[in-house]
Amino acid sequence: MVDTTADRNPAADPAEHNAFFPSPYSLSQYTAPRTDFDGLSTEEKYTGGRWKILVIATEERYMLMENGTFFSTGNHPVETLLPLHHMAEAGYGIDVATVGGAPGKFEWWAFPKEDEATKSAWEATSESFKAPKRLGDVLAEGLDDYAAIFVPGGHGAMNGIPFSKEIQQAMDFFLEKDRLIITLCHGPAVFLVGGLDREKNSFAGYKIVAFPDSLDFGANIEIGYLPGEMPWKLGATLKAEGIEVVNDDMAGATTRDRNVLTGDSPLAANQLGKESVAALLEKFGN
Repeated sequence: MVDTTADRNPAADPAEHNAFFPSPYSLSQYTAPRTDFDGLSTEEKYTGGRWKILVIATEERYMLMENGTFFSTGNHPVETLLPLHHMAEAGYGIDVATVGGAPGKFEWWAFPKEDEATKSAWEATSESFKAPKRLGDVLAEGLDDYAAIFVPGGHGAMNGIPFSKEIQQAMDFFLEKDRLIITLCHGPAVFLVGGLDREKNSFAGYKIVAFPDSLDFGANIEIGYLPGEMPWKLGATLKAEGIEVVNDDMAGATTRDRNVLTGDSPLAANQLGKESVAALLEKFGN
């Protein structure tokens, strides 16, 4: 039963001045000890040994809000680890990179402590998130062995990722080489790199799902999940770049347009993982 008496005030983060975690009430609404993981979608596995997934994690902890507060954020653990669990169990290698090479940050308050799939993925990848590759080094070594690029969700994905020319270079490669591009929730902020210093965004016309602005600028503030308004609107900004955001709510929706696979929230993480595996095995299964 949801505790409707829980505090709706954002909780202070003692590690930073004027920084906040989500309120106890909002966490009672948005987090749970288990995910909806219901097993792997297939027993088929890739055994070729070549193809890997390049994970682009955020290395920024704090988002500066319009009212001067900081939101203590990062990558959402369910949105990161549950899709990775499906992909790793299907036989694909996992490499983690951040733009500057600093550790990937997580919204650890959202970790589902009783969820075996998420815990398994964390145990398998934790060292990679703690000591990731620097993206510039990955680019220098070449991207030929990566079947997909995966940008997890979490509000932290809206910080530096959408403004990185190195991520633009990586996304250009995956788009031009017809590799898979996988992201969910706030991770679709990465599509903004397609328009950096260009007249037209390279993802214009693509249909995606993403976390709705109506929640981030409405209920998420009212229930204390966020300590104030974010510096910019994800959905509105993507639409202004010509990207079609086809959902207006958070219902666990997923969609695929060509080789771009997206999900709308943590509720979509399990299904997106399954769909990603199906797409990987279809295209990179040998």
